[in-house]
Amino acid sequence: MSNHLKTAKSNYLKTKRSQIEERLQAPQMVIAAADLTQYILASDPNRLAHSQGVARRAQFLSLTVEPSRASLLVAAAWVHDIGYAPGLRYTGFHPIDGAKHLRNIGWGPAICNLVAHHSGARFVARALELDRELEEYQFFEDAVSDALTVADQTTGPHGEAMNPDERMRDMLIRHGPDSANARAHPVREPYLRAAAARVAQRLDSIGMNAELTEIATAAA
Repeated sequence: MSNHLKTAKSNYLKTKRSQIEERLQAPQMVIAAADLTQYILASDPNRLAHSQGVARRAQFLSLTVEPSRASLLVAAAWVHDIGYAPGLRYTGFHPIDGAKHLRNIGWGPAICNLVAHHSGARFVARALELDRELEEYQFFEDAVSDALTVADQTTGPHGEAMNPDERMRDMLIRHGPDSANARAHPVREPYLRAAAARVAQRLDSIGMNAELTEIATAAA
């Protein structure tokens, strides 16, 4: 066998080994994320119930992402709101504070970025003048970020199922008309609806659109 073929074979085997190791380790990411969230949000049962509901929704929506990224999605769903915990307060904006804590304790950039930017957080960060703090985390508009946003936007404050319209109305009521969420809503809402439409299309492509009829309707 030529040196070129030996090198190619060695690289192929390394790649396959890495992929296998990633798949074997991935479920541990979900377990670790669930454990961390249950510990951090133990004193906030409503927020914990919401996080559990988002994780369940993300598990279903993992059908819309690459199999190798499914565990990343579900893990991010578990930890997306840990920044609400008083002990993690840094900026007072939970996506950034949650991402910062995850990074400080050794979680990788992929999950930190997802947490920092979940559900169109960049629009609210702008209203709060926290753009610079958010710039530390990259935003990728892709199937995983879409699915995380939709999982969050179809799960109510106590873990109950909601369609996106109900969720947005509830958010505006809870945060109030003068909140950063309300100020950001005119530019944030189109993103949330577009993400819902993209997820509905991905589900439709695999014959699962009936499961999220309410999302497809709200995004029309």
